[in-house]
Amino acid sequence: MIIYGVALLAVCTLAGVIVGDFLGVLLGVKSNVGGVGIAMILLICARLYMHRNGGMSKECEFGVGFWGAMYIPVVVAMAAQQNVVTALHGGPVALLAAVGAVLVCGATIALISRSHRGEPLPALEPTPEARAQVAPAGGR
Repeated sequence: MIIYGVALLAVCTLAGVIVGDFLGVLLGVKSNVGGVGIAMILLICARLYMHRNGGMSKECEFGVGFWGAMYIPVVVAMAAQQNVVTALHGGPVALLAAVGAVLVCGATIALISRSHRGEPLPALEPTPEARAQVAPAGGR
């Protein structure tokens, strides 16, 4: 059922908030540190685990897919709540972190694009379920 996808998202969100708050306490910050990102990673891992072990029905997968797509606007809304101007006035650390993140991402993309040989991935064999859905060659 679709509601199971929503329940999985809720559990991952609560776990992400708890871990984010705990990280904030460990770092001495009075804030949640990465709770939404942690929740998204937990949702991806839970979805992959359930999909591999047959614990996810098609309806549940629709619910997880829908709410997983809704996470992007949630992250944007949460980022909009942060006061970037105050962070920049507080010191150059925020600016250095932003520039450093952009440089690391750019270097990683360049490394991946140069190391990729341009060979296509091998074709996947169809699953038995997909073979059963294909009509016989001679039939109408």
